[in-house]
Amino acid sequence: LQLVESGGGVVQPGGSLRLSCAASGFTLDYYAIGWFRQAPGKEREGVSCISSVGGGTSYADSVKGRFIISRDNAKNTVYLQMNSLKPEDTAVYYCAADGPLLLFGICESSQKYYDYWGQGTQVTVSS
Repeated sequence: LQLVESGGGVVQPGGSLRLSCAASGFTLDYYAIGWFRQAPGKEREGVSCISSVGGGTSYADSVKGRFIISRDNAKNTVYLQMNSLKPEDTAVYYCAADGPLLLFGICESSQKYYDYWGQGTQVTVSS
């Protein structure tokens, strides 16, 4: 079971990036997916998650209104659209899978529930 993140890079404040989390070796249909990030010298923190079914989502207060999580099960991929980026969004972003489970409309914000992790993608917001 493997998760691979992509889409990171360097962007100016106010810019946008879309991160992708692609699964191989399993189908994401029955997994809730979370996005987490870790900035230099800080602990990893939850950013957003999406439920396995029902389209339920959750966001950290720091990204509400700026980030949008979505999933395309046909492509076995989850996305994180990041808009109005700020320097404090600079971090390595990880996606993780919680499951298999069928929990309608609910996903866990705590990373302790997530068993499968990608290697991360760097996002740098700087002028």
